[in-house]
Order: sequence, then C-alpha cells, then structure tokens
Amino acid sequence: MVAAPAAPSDTAVEGKAPETSAASSTAPEISVNGEAIETANSRGLTKKGEILVVARRFKGQVQADQPPIVTLDEEDIASYGVSSIQELVAALVPQTGTGRGRGDGTPVFLVNGMRISNFREMRGLPPEAIRRVEILPEEVALKYGFRPDQRVVNFILKDKFRSFNNESNLSLPGRGGYTAFSDEATIARIDHGARTNITGTYSIQTPETEAARSIIQSNPASAGQPDPANYRTLQAGSKSAALNATMARPLGIGTGLTINGLIQRDATDALNGIKSTEPLLALLTSTRTTTGSVGVGLNMPAGSWLLSTTLDGTHVNADSSIDRSASLTPQYAHSVTDTLTSLATLVGAPATLPAGQVALTMKAGYTWSGIASSDTRTDNGDTHLRRGETQAGFSLDLPIASAKNHVLSAIGDLSLNLNGEIHYLSDFGSLFDWGGGVTWKPTQKLALTGTFIGTAAAPTLSNLGAPSTATQGVSVYDFVRGETVLATVISGGNRDLRREQQRDLKFAVNWTLPFGGGYDTLVVEYFRNHSDNATSSFPLLTATVQDAFADRVTRNAAGQITSIDETPVTIAMSRSSRIRTTLNLAGTLGKPDPNMQRRGFGMRGPGGPGGRPPGGGFGRGGGGFGHSGGGGGPGGPGGGPPPGPPPTDGRGRWNVSLSYSLELYNTAQLVSGGAVLDMLGGDALTGTGVARHTMNLDGGGFYRGIGLRVNASYASGTNVSSSGADGTTALHFGSLATVNMRLFADIGRMPKLIRHASWLKGARLSLAVDNLFDGQQKVTDSTGATPLRYQAGYLDPAGRVFKLELRKQF
Repeated sequence: MVAAPAAPSDTAVEGKAPETSAASSTAPEISVNGEAIETANSRGLTKKGEILVVARRFKGQVQADQPPIVTLDEEDIASYGVSSIQELVAALVPQTGTGRGRGDGTPVFLVNGMRISNFREMRGLPPEAIRRVEILPEEVALKYGFRPDQRVVNFILKDKFRSFNNESNLSLPGRGGYTAFSDEATIARIDHGARTNITGTYSIQTPETEAARSIIQSNPASAGQPDPANYRTLQAGSKSAALNATMARPLGIGTGLTINGLIQRDATDALNGIKSTEPLLALLTSTRTTTGSVGVGLNMPAGSWLLSTTLDGTHVNADSSIDRSASLTPQYAHSVTDTLTSLATLVGAPATLPAGQVALTMKAGYTWSGIASSDTRTDNGDTHLRRGETQAGFSLDLPIASAKNHVLSAIGDLSLNLNGEIHYLSDFGSLFDWGGGVTWKPTQKLALTGTFIGTAAAPTLSNLGAPSTATQGVSVYDFVRGETVLATVISGGNRDLRREQQRDLKFAVNWTLPFGGGYDTLVVEYFRNHSDNATSSFPLLTATVQDAFADRVTRNAAGQITSIDETPVTIAMSRSSRIRTTLNLAGTLGKPDPNMQRRGFGMRGPGGPGGRPPGGGFGRGGGGFGHSGGGGGPGGPGGGPPPGPPPTDGRGRWNVSLSYSLELYNTAQLVSGGAVLDMLGGDALTGTGVARHTMNLDGGGFYRGIGLRVNASYASGTNVSSSGADGTTALHFGSLATVNMRLFADIGRMPKLIRHASWLKGARLSLAVDNLFDGQQKVTDSTGATPLRYQAGYLDPAGRVFKLELRKQF
C-alpha cells in the first residue's frame, strides 16, 4: 500500500473553507496503520467575531494535482442498490473506464489512499463499509507506480464496521434457455485500521443451446437426423466455488500489513456438435480449473518517505477433455500457469521550490510468469514458457506556479510531470517508457491537463509461444465469398511478433459547475493514439486481410474455406483519435424527515456549509458541500464535502452521469507499404467495426429505502465493405441501444415496517432487468438478409434477463 503525496495539513481562511494549492503537496502524514491522518473541521471565532474554519485533509483521501472526476459519499453509494463492492465497481464502469484505448480498462484500486496487492483484498465487502469513493483520472496512476492508462478508484472505509451478509441471486432470461443461481456469504470487520473479511461464493449456470435461440445451421441435418442446434452451446454450463479471505493489521507506528488468500474451483461443459461415429452423442469439451492466489502488502515509513511493497502470486491448474468427431476416445489438454508480481514504491518530497514541494515516486519491481502445457491435439509435445521482467521507474511532479504561495499567482496553479521506466524481459530484451504532462488550474473550479505517453510494449508470453491447436467445426463468416462456413481454426502463438511502439496524447478539461455545491462536473477529453507494429488477434477475413496474410487461409477446390490460421499477427500501423464528454450531476430528493432531525441528524443545517438545500422536490446543492481543502487540496476542485458524515436528514439522493464519445478517425495498415484501412469508412479488423458515436447514461435515485437505477448505452451503426467479387455484398451492422434497470427496496431503512416485522431488519430485495427492451443488433447484407454467422443469438445469447436478488445483513 502506498499513499500519494499530500496537501498541507492545515490551512485557515476567514469566513470560508480553506483553499490549498496542489503545487504545495508534501509527503503524507501516517497513522499507526499507515493511513493518512484525518482531523475533522474545527471552528472558532476571530477577534472580529468572524468564523474561522480550520480544515485538515480527509483520512484516506488521494492527494493529487488532478481533481477527482466523481466523488461519492455513503448516501450516493446507497443509491446504486448494490450488495457488494464488486457490484459497485461493475455499476461504476461508465465512470471508471478510460478513453485511452489501451489496456483492459480495469482501474487501479486503492484502499484508504493506499495501493493494494489485488482487488481480491476488497472482494465481498458490503457497500455499507465504504465511507467515500473517489474516481480519479489516469495521470494519478503514476503516483502509485502504474502507467497512466488506467483510472484510479479509491475506497475510503469506515473506521468501525461489523456485519455478516448473505446474498442470493437468481437469473432467468426472458426467452428461457438457461438458469443461473449464485450465493455469497461475507463476514466483515473493521476496527481502526484492523480489517478482516472472509467471503464464500457458489454459482451455477445451466447450458444454453443454439436450439434455444432458434439458430439456423449452416450445415442443417438431413431427414431423419437429429438437429445439430441441440448439440451446440451458445453458453456453456458452468459451476464455480470460491473462498476469499483478507486480514489487515497495524504493526506499529506508521506500519501496516495486509495478507490475502483465494482458492477457487471452476467447471465448464460446452457442446460442439454431433459425433460422426454416433449421431446421438454430442462433442463435449469439459474444463476443470483450480486457482490459488496469495497477496501481501506492507507499508511503512522510511524517514520522511513512505515505502510500500506488494507481492501477489497466482497458480492456475487447468485440465480439459475434448471429444473428437470420428473417435470415441477424447483428447486431453493440461496447463499450469504461474505468475508472481512484486512492486516496491518510495514516495516523498525531495525538495522544495518557491511554488511548493516537489513530489517524487520511485519504483522497482519484478514479475515472473510461466506456462507449462501439454495437448494431445498437437505433435509439439510438452510446452514450457517462462518470462522474467525487471522494471524500474520514476514519476516527478514539479510545482511551477501557486496562487497560495504567491508564485506567478496571476495564472493560478501550474505543475509539470516527468516520468520514465525501463523494463527488461528475459525473452524479449529491454523496453523503455517515457512521458510528461502539465496540469493548470486557472481557478479553483477549472483544471486543464495535457499528457504525452511513449511506450514500448512486448507481446504476451502466450501470444509468442502458446502451443498450436486445431479446433474443428468453428462457424466462420467469409467476407471474400459472402458466406458462413464451418472450418478448422488454428490457434496458438507466433514467434515472429514484433515490439510495439505507442505514442499517445491526451488533453482534458475538468470543470466544476457553478451549481450543485461542487458535486456537478463537466469533463471533456481528447485522445490520440498512434501505434506501430501492434500485436492483434487475427482480423476479420476480408479481401484485404486475405491479401495481406494469404498463407493463413486454406480453401478447397470450390473456393470454400477449410482452415484458417488465427494465431496473432503484427499490424504495421494503427492511428485513432476521439473526443469524450462526460457530465456528472447530483442532488437531493424529497423533504427532510423530522424524526431523523430530532434524533440529531443533519446538524449542519439545510443550506449551510456541507448541507443540502431546504424544501422538497429536487434540490441542487444549495450553499452546501463546500470544497474539502479547495482546489488542488484534498479532492481538488469539486472534490466533495468536507470531513465528517454526509447529511442524513432523511432526504434522498439522485445522480446522473451522461457520456458521449465521437471517433474522429481510426485507420490501420496491415503490412508496411500496404493499403491504409479506414475503420470508419467500411473497413474492419475485429468484431462489428468501429462505431463513430457512442453514448452511455447512468442515473438513479434513492429515497427512504426505495431506489431505482437505470443504465443505457448506444452505439451507432457500422459498415463492412464487400470484396467486390460476384455474389458478395457489404454488411451493415445496425445501431444498438440497450437499457438496464434495477429496482430495489432497502427494508432496513424502513423503520415503520421493521417495527411490525423485526426479522426484516437488514434485508434488501432487488429486481433487475438487463437489456430491458431486448435490444438486438441487426446485421444485414445489401439484400436485407442476415448472414448465418451474425444471427442475433450469436451476438447476444442472453437477450433480456430478469434477476431477483435477496440480501440479508446480520
């Protein structure tokens, strides 16, 4: 775990909340368990009788030049109606997803401002244990030893919390076809830095066949033969059981230790057609996987610096049995995958400039990964792949201007960032990353950032050396001939993959709107990604792709595809650019509850500092939710309410996040000197093409125990041009809009009902519908027909799904 450089501990301004400068960040103050110290706001009177407010930073809050994109308090979290922290993370994907187009989109997770070894440390914790959530931009990841291609999510936990939860979920698709059930039980205890959480989970899902979605077969059965759709699964049957445990303990002043362990067992069974030797037997692929993981995190002071180390290891053992079409004897595959990742970071302030303290993060780490596998489907024998990766790097923040310190104060706050890394891979050599950025805050409500990122990336170990395997009977759409066929697909590694060079730019504006008390923000981001020699999965088989990789495709005398080598390829060049705009709004709902006010809640008073506006209806912040330390200090501009619990006077909460992305250009060149493909003009490499317009809406409200949450997404249509050969046509992938809804009742917040049925205390009932209107993407050729490979059941096997959830907290 590691804390980012902090803002000054104390500031005082007469008559208003204090304002601090990000440029004056210092090394963090550490409590006995290594967390940032919190001192609540204190108030007094000056000699003139004016109110003097002295604010110190919020415990566990991230201190960074860049302000949070979204900040949620306890009541905001309750409005999502989720039952665990992993459900909350899933609900926040529209806000936590990066627009950079790099990585897998998973954010960096922090607990109380500290880096953790793995998200498993938090798994199963109920949302009631969370005091506050901060979502910060990608640049903040540099302070924790990560590259700036992930957003940062900081969970600030309550000082004291104890619960036992059990949650059961039942999922049923509107059209039938399968059933899914899961159950999760969690014991959680938090006591001033000491934390224990143990979670056990079990889930099961029945298989869904192609017949359940009326999939038309490319090779239909002849008269008297069984329908092959009954012997092919769209979703495999699965079972999973896991036990996850975390223990965190303070070891003395400024030192804390966290240990996590996970054991998990998964089983899947998929049907792949009918055996040719016995028409009543299905081709079955069964996989059994056992996973064991251990993570350790230690943070401790090193003089005026903070040293953090994490170690995370995972062992995965997988066994598969694969039936053969012309034999009663199956084939077998076995693999063992081991990974061990260590990272140490040292954070502090090595120098002081006129505008503030310099913040420096230094890191060093080592990662080892190994894959041992055997597969009777190949003649390659056993495969052993190993890679060791050593890394070292730094991130340096230099304050240039500071309004607080009266250095070039006319321009506000200005800081620069420089960062660099070196990686040595045992099987690939040295890689260098470097970058820089600038953050400018002309006012406390407006922040502008610019970032350059230069990265050298190596193909993954499996992309380079995975064993070659052949899978028969795979449904493939041939864009060259405009037909769907069943072909043999070869997968595995490619030793000829090259080193990728990435050169990216990002510009962003984060404006805290003048209404809403600092909770309403408008974020506008511009991304430009340039890559040379990028590793990619094998593209869609268009005429251009076949020309570039002619040796990958085998056809019979009639011209039909019989085999495709879909091992990874190197794309000579790719260029893309996009703009994303996000609007975040929040407010109160309804009137205060006099009973709660009489019990001592909402003592700050409606409309006062940190309060909500008076009256009923939809409030918008009033004079409340003052900045926690002002711009650049704790939370930055619009960073949320000051320390202390949120106003809980019985009023509800509502919040809305609306984002829109516009793809400006997206091009690629498969081989050097070849044609440049336009992904927005009829070319495609993967999936269904690149949509020019995408939108996402996430919003909901929560009032006196009843909540409603809605998430909607939209992607504009795309086109894939034909090869121009006779009988082929272009494909049109229609626009797609989907809506998800969750209605929930938190019975524990309904005191009148609890008085008559005390056994309902701590209960919550939720009804959710995914894809409420059963939206399906329609794919058609120029005649209006849908190719067999792009039937709706293939693109979205589940469709509309109803989910019933019951949780009881003891």
